Amino acid sequence: MASKILIAEDDQFILKAMTTKLQKEGYEVKIAVDGVALMEILKSYIPDLIILDLLMPKNDGFEVLKEVKADPKLKNIPILIASNLGQENDIQQVLDLGATDYLIKSEFTLESLVQKIKNILK
Repeated sequence: MASKILIAEDDQFILKAMTTKLQKEGYEVKIAVDGVALMEILKSYIPDLIILDLLMPKNDGFEVLKEVKADPKLKNIPILIASNLGQENDIQQVLDLGATDYLIKSEFTLESLVQKIKNILK
């Protein structure tokens, strides 16, 4: 059965590129364009991994991360942060909040994204 990935990203270009690549790799992909939509999807859909942008409208990634990690049913879902925030303190903050790993959008390729996902889900 295909691993399920939920992507929370408000940039349509990045969202489409990630979705297309991950579907070609055999993953089942659902998308949310903001934090509120992501939390709504999580009420009825439990993914194997969440890819989370930090800078989104309607509940940013920091808030979503706190909410997911505070929920006993969701707290064990690995969360891969994909953000343009590259400051060491931002990275450390989300890792301290429970994120599994961190990618800086301007520095990763779709291939490296897939490799990170494979490493997290193995």
